[in-house]
Amino acid sequence: MSGGLLALFDDIATLAKVAAASVDDVAAHAAKAGAKAAGVVIDDTAVTPRYVTGFSPARELPIIGKIALGSLRNKLLILLPAALLLSIFLPQAITPLLMIGGAYLCYEGAEKVWEHLFPHDPHTAESGDAQAGALDAATFEDQRVASAIRTDFILSAEIMAIALAAIPGDSAVERAIILAVVGIGITAAVYGVVALIVKADDLGLAMARLAPDSPAAAPLRLAGRAIVQGMPHLLNALGVIGTAAMIWVGGGIILHGLEAYGLGGPSHVLEHVGAAVAGAVPVARPMVAWLVEAAGAGAIGLVVGLLAIPLASHVLSPLWRRLDTALRKVWPRKQS
Repeated sequence: MSGGLLALFDDIATLAKVAAASVDDVAAHAAKAGAKAAGVVIDDTAVTPRYVTGFSPARELPIIGKIALGSLRNKLLILLPAALLLSIFLPQAITPLLMIGGAYLCYEGAEKVWEHLFPHDPHTAESGDAQAGALDAATFEDQRVASAIRTDFILSAEIMAIALAAIPGDSAVERAIILAVVGIGITAAVYGVVALIVKADDLGLAMARLAPDSPAAAPLRLAGRAIVQGMPHLLNALGVIGTAAMIWVGGGIILHGLEAYGLGGPSHVLEHVGAAVAGAVPVARPMVAWLVEAAGAGAIGLVVGLLAIPLASHVLSPLWRRLDTALRKVWPRKQS
């Protein structure tokens, strides 16, 4: 009896070791896959705060929560199953889909650059502002959240695809678990940082209003005022970084896609130029080489995005409007 009990305990210990090893493998693969997608994660973190500007402080965290929940739905309910099915049944479709997503990121970033360089007619802008002002707060919030979730869908698709490519050829179940861990971890990290950025001004305001009843209050009030005064500049800088990151990440995805199809010339040229420039400086050569290659990918992304603007404006948007009109005729929408 005691021998059988000891054997049972031995079997349980063995199973526990196997389970622990499996957990360690999943954690290691998830960390590696998440690191591969770091560029898109930075992009996502820099882009999201602009969707929360213009709202009352009381609505900022609930809006971030809505976007984060939509991001989780994107990753776990849509993109994860789609990525697994594509990797099993149609792996050759992953690269072109990634390139389409990269082109969309280039378009989004280039459109913002174009609008900054060539602003719309003031009358048109005033009309758009009046229309936005006519919306009630709830509708405006819903539209902003929906726009953020649409952009997140593209970025999440890039994250999940890059993560999938970094996972070794394990079973479909293990790949699904690793992708889920990556999706949940990245979403928590991105929107946690976004929440800290967005609410930093409230923290600074609270620090600036501390009562002067202790020696530590004076430096805290000074730091609080610095935070409050610096946050608008930080948010503006994040907007610029987010736009640049969209263009850079999109251009890099397109370059890697071309390389996968045997068109590695542009990537090789950028590598040679980066190595040549890095060789001419005495310090930080790997960083200099990376910056040169990133700038080249950004330049290519900007060209792709600028070419996509007339395509989207004169071809895709009219086609979408016609499709939407046809769908309305087939399935009339209820009037609210």
